Amino acid sequence: MARAARSRTPHPDRSPRPPHRLLLAGPDGVRALPAAVRRVYRSRRKPPTATLPGGAPRRPLHNALGLLAVTVLGAWLGLLLIGSLRVPVGPMDTTMALRPSLTGGTRITVAPLGDLELSSHHAPVRLDVDVDRLDPVRSQALVDHPERFAGLQDEVTRDVTRGALRLALHSCVAVASGATALSLAVHRRPRRALAAGGLALTLLAACAGTAYATWNPRSVLEPKFSGLLSSAPSVVGNARSIVSEFHVYQKELARLVTNVTKLYDATSTLPAYQPDPTTLRVLHVSDIHLNPASWGIIASLVKQYRINVIIDTGDTMDHGSAAENHFLDPASSLGAPYVWVRGNHDSRTTQRYLTHRKHVTVLDNGAVTRIAGVRMAGVGDPQFTPDRSVVAAGDPAERTAGGRLADALRTQRLAGTPVDIALAHNPAAATEADGLAPLALAGHLHHREITTLPQGTRLMVEGSTGGGGLRAVQNKKPAPVQASVLYLDRKTKRLQAWDEITLGGLGLARAEVSRHLPRENRPGATPSPSAPLHSTGPPSGPPAGPLSRPARSSSDRTG
Repeated sequence: MARAARSRTPHPDRSPRPPHRLLLAGPDGVRALPAAVRRVYRSRRKPPTATLPGGAPRRPLHNALGLLAVTVLGAWLGLLLIGSLRVPVGPMDTTMALRPSLTGGTRITVAPLGDLELSSHHAPVRLDVDVDRLDPVRSQALVDHPERFAGLQDEVTRDVTRGALRLALHSCVAVASGATALSLAVHRRPRRALAAGGLALTLLAACAGTAYATWNPRSVLEPKFSGLLSSAPSVVGNARSIVSEFHVYQKELARLVTNVTKLYDATSTLPAYQPDPTTLRVLHVSDIHLNPASWGIIASLVKQYRINVIIDTGDTMDHGSAAENHFLDPASSLGAPYVWVRGNHDSRTTQRYLTHRKHVTVLDNGAVTRIAGVRMAGVGDPQFTPDRSVVAAGDPAERTAGGRLADALRTQRLAGTPVDIALAHNPAAATEADGLAPLALAGHLHHREITTLPQGTRLMVEGSTGGGGLRAVQNKKPAPVQASVLYLDRKTKRLQAWDEITLGGLGLARAEVSRHLPRENRPGATPSPSAPLHSTGPPSGPPAGPLSRPARSSSDRTG
């Protein structure tokens, strides 16, 4: 009996005998066989529990939570670091990305205007789309092959669909790579790292399924604006009307690209007025209103006309905020000195930023500068009315500012250094320079007006070089893009002639250049405007036009 007991009790230093060894131990081993089989079966069903250094057992729930935390963090890092994707959409370059979010939705960023947020879906991920730029190569290709315009809408649709599929695959790679790499760095176990990558893909698929199930196509009718776009309804009209007419805007995009390129072609064949090889050429622009295409147009005119100085009579911005400032950076590299006065859409913040830009001169409070031998004095607009929520002070404030300009002009005349050109944004202010300078330049009205004031000063009001900016999509009749080249005698600094350049606005495919001569410089016959220019050839007809148009009050239109 004692012997049987010894055979059933394993030695404390040795493991229990395997079942096949007990068969060789005789009758006692046979009797102990069932217990040995049960021990082996239980040991295989329940593996030994690992213990922590302190002796406490490691629970499976902790393992799962740790794996989930590492997976989520790694997937987020993957989307953040390598999740962005450049996607061309028609002539535009965009950047698409998925970002973790508690509310989901879609955010479209249009620099420098701000963000447009849509409640398109409810999921832990948000779609971010950054509209980067208009690609000049693809835009030129559209112009070179006009037959592509008809299929532009289908091309955009295909590009968006293809971009969404590419973004989905790219995001899968990003989350799997991020989760796998982080898990491998934390746990140093390949199997656990692969499990984290698989779990990341599962979570992304679940997010995609949730987004699909909660997709709201009508969210585009209820956008949320932020940044400068927060006042977009007052600038570009009601968002619902934009959505309802979006198919029209898709067509007009191609036409706008065509118009810009046609102006580039037209400038190479313009009838440049050269009464003398030393003639000074001044480019007058105004009311750009954040239209980025304006910089390309100005640079082209500077090159083709060999411009000596650019004069901008204000309203370069729309809201005058610091976020818009970088829009002004191209002013430093247009190929000619840039002289600027503040408009009613430009703030003091705008003015301070431009003051520190190279090759830019800011004039205010009657300040005087001399560039290329031309003496100019200017005053900034006393009013700041970035949107309709600000009540304008009206013409009295403008005339007060014009009075300061007139005082500066008198001071310069008494000092023996008379000013050649007086600058102001509002014509009401520029009118105060009558009799104190031979030429006064202004803007604000978004259309050209040229008149001779009672005491002999010629007042030239420029149209909008930005085509009205964002307002171009609000008005039924699009505003044209306008600029003028003024030819000055190098000795007397008096106006000899000027060319008016007009590019058809949104939806109008034509460019027109007309030559104008002051009455004292006319050869006798009254010139007539030249015919519209087309990109296929030079202008026809004598390049001339009327001297002036009936003057209007500055309250006719606020820029």
